[in-house]
Amino acid sequence: MKNFQCRIGCGACCIAPSISSPIPGMPDGKPAGVRCIQLTDDNLCRLYGRPERPEFCSSYCASEDFCGASMIEALELIALLEAATETH
Repeated sequence: MKNFQCRIGCGACCIAPSISSPIPGMPDGKPAGVRCIQLTDDNLCRLYGRPERPEFCSSYCASEDFCGASMIEALELIALLEAATETH
């Protein structure tokens, strides 16, 4: 298995999934498909490497299975996973 690297400026993992834990500026987390308030216009995380970054975000590991070959594919793959794991 090759070493997969996060695509700088992608941001799909900050848009597609829901995050139930508090995020600075989003105390109730965020719903799936909504941009995180901490995502910059060039799709970089303002909280990267900071202690207030949610555990969900810190534990996310880029992989070809989640990220595909492009940002568009990553948004689609993560949205599919989100829908498959959604609880009602």
